[in-house]
Parts: sequence; structure tokens; C-alpha cells
Amino acid sequence: MSELVLVANAGDSTVSTFRIDPDSAAPALERIALSEVGEGCGTFAIDPERDLVYAAAKGDPPGIDVFALDRESGALEHLSRTDVADSMTYLALAHGGTLLVGASYGGGSAQVFPVDGDGHVEEPTAEVTWPNAHCVALAGDGGQVYVVSLGADVVAQYALSPGGGLSPLAPPTATAPKGSGPRHLVLDAQETHAYVMTEFSGEVLAYARDTSGDLTQRSATPAYAPDRGLRHSELGADPVAGHLIWGADLHLARGGAYVLASERSESTLASLPVREDGTVGEAVSLIPTVAQPRGFAVLAGGGYAVVAGEKDTDVALVAIGEDGSLTELGRVETGAGANWVRTLPL
Repeated sequence: MSELVLVANAGDSTVSTFRIDPDSAAPALERIALSEVGEGCGTFAIDPERDLVYAAAKGDPPGIDVFALDRESGALEHLSRTDVADSMTYLALAHGGTLLVGASYGGGSAQVFPVDGDGHVEEPTAEVTWPNAHCVALAGDGGQVYVVSLGADVVAQYALSPGGGLSPLAPPTATAPKGSGPRHLVLDAQETHAYVMTEFSGEVLAYARDTSGDLTQRSATPAYAPDRGLRHSELGADPVAGHLIWGADLHLARGGAYVLASERSESTLASLPVREDGTVGEAVSLIPTVAQPRGFAVLAGGGYAVVAGEKDTDVALVAIGEDGSLTELGRVETGAGANWVRTLPL
């Protein structure tokens, strides 16, 4: 089955649309469209039922732009814009696309925005404050939301009502190691485990998730190159000048058998095995990839990843072996400052 791959190029304020058939004998990315979007777009969410794309924009004021996606041509058509108080770092849809949840790193908050029948984003119904909020992740058919706070070293846990209200779970937070800088969170298909990538320690944290939604940390595994002299980072440090660990993104692959994680200082992509108990083992593969790989996505079949780099103008297509091995298959031009990738099966 063919898939569309959308890549945000923050430096160009564009989104590239690629088509790929992962079942072909020689899968390759074909860019079929390049669409203008809001200034510095660095995150977006796709509603596959209505073919809508919600893209965050910086600027004064920052905003969320809504686009119609033409699946045939790959082009985005602008529909509406909603100004927001602070630019969004992460966006996710909940409750059948009727709610848009966002995290703002600069604003130190997470917000819930209703979405009307035309896809227009309305004023927020709920807001919670967490320093350097970097990610929101949905679970329980959208009934729960996790807010990852890089600055507080916690994952905040909430119930999300269909009306857009947030109520803390009990307990209200799950902890991460002090100074680790939790950044992005993904859940497995069964939603019995969650995995968090840390920015400052470059680890994949594995959490068990109980029926109430509470997360409990079970393991912490390095996901960066151990032989490159990288040192533990901290909030406010310059990872380039100090040659510090700079963890970025993570996703599950091969049906949840592996976690892939990117690190930006050495521009690597790592593959770590997921054990039967949900904990994570040491990396089985680690390869160089595009410069400063901030974001990537795994295709629906679980056997390929598309990686974008902030300091690169290409995206990389990577094959993921059944044994977790990573092999780069090729690179294709996308644009400047590429930093966010999402896929849509056709």
C-alpha cells in the first residue's frame, strides 16, 4: 500500500509531500508537492478522516493554520488560521478530530482547542502550565493526554473530556530521572507501555501503563553513540558548542519490537529492542543520518523510516530489518530546516 509522507521545512516555511510504496521491490521517496505554510512551521497533525492538516506557525502573533490535503496531488490548500498566545511545539488530535491538543515549549503550557465541523480551530477550553512542555500524547481513545515537561522532568497525566476539559489523574505526574529532560513520548499499540526520549541524557525511558493511565518507569537505556565523547547536557546549555547529548525523537518500529531514537549532536539514528516485559535493551544498530535529525516517522508497515534533519536539505529513507538493523537506502531533497515528519497510508 502506498503512503504519503509529509515533511515540514521550517527554514523555508513549506511542507513537502512525498509518495512511497514500501511494498515495491525498491522503495523510494518521490516528492509530488511543495506547499507554502505558516512561518517556521515545526509541527503539524493530520486528520485522515477529513484530509485536514493542522500546522503550527511562529511569527507575531503565532498561530495554527488549517489546510486541506489533496491526496492525489499532495498539495495543501489553506482554509483558516487561528492566532494563539504562544507557538506550538507539538500538536495531536483527539476525540475523532473534534479537539486539537498542543504543547508550547516557549509558553510553558499545554492547551486544548475545539475544532468545528469545518475544521476551524477555536479558542482553547483548557490550559495547564508545565515548564518547557515539549509533547502531548493521547491514549484511551483520546480520553487521556500526557504532557511531557522537559523543564520539570515529569510526564503530567490528565483525563481529557469530549468537551475539552482536563482533569489530573491520580497520581497527576510520572517522574523522569532528574536532569534527563524528557522530550517526546509514544505508546505501544496495546497502550500498556509508553516510551520517552530524553534530550539531555539521550535515553529511552520505558514506562508500564496501568488501566487507570498511570505511568511507572521500568528502564532507561542510552540511545546515542557512546564512543563520540558526548557529555550529559542541561537546560540552557549549547549542545553544539559543548558537544553535548542532544536527544530528539523516537518511534516504534517492526510491530513494536524496536524503538528508534535520534540524537542531533552526532546525527545518529539508533534501534533498540523492546523486551517481552516492555523494557528496552541496548542498541542493536546505530547509523549516521541527516544533519541534526530532529524528527522522523516510521511507515505503517514498520519496516522503513523517513528522517529529517534541521541542518540538512534532504530527508533519508532508512530500512529497518527484522533484527533491528538500520540501513540507509537513499536521500531526497525536501527543503531547509526540515524537522517534522508524519505519514498517511493511502
